[in-house]
Amino acid sequence: MAVGIFDSGLGGLTVLDAVSKRLPDVPLVYLGDSRHAPYGVRDADDVYQLTCNSVERLWAAGCDLVVLACNTASAAALRRMQENFVPPNKRVLGVFVPLIEALTERQWGDNSPPREVGVKHVALFATPATVSSRAFQRELAFRAIGVDVEAQPCGGVVDAIEDGDEMLAEALVKSHVEALKRRMPKPEAAVLGCTHYPLMEQVFQAALGDDVRVYSQANLVADSLGDYLTRHPDMLGEGAGNQFLTTGDPDRVSSKATQFLRRKITFEPA
Repeated sequence: MAVGIFDSGLGGLTVLDAVSKRLPDVPLVYLGDSRHAPYGVRDADDVYQLTCNSVERLWAAGCDLVVLACNTASAAALRRMQENFVPPNKRVLGVFVPLIEALTERQWGDNSPPREVGVKHVALFATPATVSSRAFQRELAFRAIGVDVEAQPCGGVVDAIEDGDEMLAEALVKSHVEALKRRMPKPEAAVLGCTHYPLMEQVFQAALGDDVRVYSQANLVADSLGDYLTRHPDMLGEGAGNQFLTTGDPDRVSSKATQFLRRKITFEPA
């Protein structure tokens, strides 16, 4: 009955942590493709193929439902996967829709035409690949009109977080916020469009100011997944027990993951 959670590295652990708290009885299999991280600087075809490979590995582990806890994969690969790759008895979900539903205050499954919403000026912080895909703007346009989105590609932040260099990550976040505010001086809301970024949420908030509402993904995705499984209990696969898989060095990744979540995490080779 396991659910698969995939990320290019460690960022998806923020989603796994939130899901495990929201759904403590659901076994989770996490796969981090650390060998090929970061995805945010790769082209769309490369991201698509790497994501497909990892999703197939999670299907083999008994996960009929896989969450792409990676914004780059969700942006560059998800739609193409759903159209050409995912068989009828499997599901692959992304992390954008729950975020946009919260931003636009629309309920799950609300397929009414796009309408005006309260927020008009949104700052998007994401990897270069996510920004260039314009996937966030495309999904937002299905649900809302009249929203101005200013996107900031946050080069280097994921690498700094994965390397455990908090000082560099903090400095980069401040620099990226300053760059965005030169183009959009007064955003009303900010979207952290990378699952690594919740670890820097307080830094983003401080740099943006208290009057900007910051939307982070982990809890939103966990709530959305809980709702999905209530409506689709048949999508719980045959896998059992929590498992952590990596394409990288298991010892090195385990050490970093333990620091990342501040609890013991042991990865196995994928």
